[in-house]
Amino acid sequence: MAFTNAELVALANQCLYQNYKPAPIVVTRGKGCELWDKDGRRWLDLCAGVAVCSVGHAHPRLTSAIAEQAGRVMHVSNYFLNEPNVLAAAELCKRTGMDRVMFTNSGAEANEAMLKLARRHFYAAGQKERVRILSFQNAFHGRTLGALAMTGTPKYREGFGEMPGFTHVAYGDLDAVKAALGSDVAAINVEPIQGEGGVYPAPPGFLRGLRELCDESGALLLVDEVQTGVGRTGRFLASDGSGAEPDAIALAKGIGGGFPVGAMLTRSKLAGALPPGTHGTTFGGNALGSAAVLAVLSIFDDEKLVEGARVKGERLGAMLSELARSMPGVCEGARGEGLLWGVVLKKGLVARDILPRVHAEGVLLTASGESVLRFSPPLVVKPSELEEGVAAVRKALSGL
Repeated sequence: MAFTNAELVALANQCLYQNYKPAPIVVTRGKGCELWDKDGRRWLDLCAGVAVCSVGHAHPRLTSAIAEQAGRVMHVSNYFLNEPNVLAAAELCKRTGMDRVMFTNSGAEANEAMLKLARRHFYAAGQKERVRILSFQNAFHGRTLGALAMTGTPKYREGFGEMPGFTHVAYGDLDAVKAALGSDVAAINVEPIQGEGGVYPAPPGFLRGLRELCDESGALLLVDEVQTGVGRTGRFLASDGSGAEPDAIALAKGIGGGFPVGAMLTRSKLAGALPPGTHGTTFGGNALGSAAVLAVLSIFDDEKLVEGARVKGERLGAMLSELARSMPGVCEGARGEGLLWGVVLKKGLVARDILPRVHAEGVLLTASGESVLRFSPPLVVKPSELEEGVAAVRKALSGL
């Protein structure tokens, strides 16, 4: 039976759990930065599944790698090794300077693993009082209970109860961090750019300052690069060059190019913090996902996507800044880095309410925070596609 787009939307409203508010668009196929819905309408995708589809849709090398691996073996559990997983771990260590990799299925799981890592590390060292985690207001680290507890946006935690041992301080305020530190603090978890909180880049020197405070206090520095890592900012890690070498990193989203993969990367000093039996995941490190990671990293190298994100990101930032200056009655400004940018709307305008107007122009974006229209396109995006997207946003905002 053939369904129309509208019929599938109606069926979704009947059968799917209503914890999301998806646009009434049923995607059936894609190529590069383009998507087509069930009725055959073309959409320009400048959100990439929220910074996930790093090499675009249906990249032939990624789809081929996944198909070939599926024809060999998909999953053997963590009772055994598989070749793609070992090679993917080695590649990530080489590109990040980290020493160990634990694969997960998502960014929330990677952040949860870092939380457990920090507490268990100090437990094993005889410092059982060191359990408190510092994170930041406006932050987002995922939707498991541990990741939610680190998330500094109260609305996400509402109704789920508060977990003890977490403190949220103002993002960018080193004095506030210093005042909150104590002998019971195990770690600080920080995003180099607050992606879900409104595309807020860390102020200059902030990450370096956190590293220095961690060194002074003995706490660990955990860096959440789920949205900002894997080339998104024009560097492989957004924290690269900041002077803030992390003790552990959470990666996900773009690392699998659309296949669900996450990872926690650690320094060698933490290699024994989670011994056998203390943490695990059934599907983490499966051969199929690991093959996707290897393919994505190979595509990054051959197509120079990290360097491209920097160059194209400068152009995108210039266009969005000019758009904001030219529409002062609607926009406060634009902020971001690489291919992660946000148009900040005037107070009183809600980004989610504006998205249907952008969709009407054939372009897909997402909202970040209350008042930011977020651009997070595939890293393979063409300059002409960025221009098309900015023009669509200008048209969508012009009628407000």
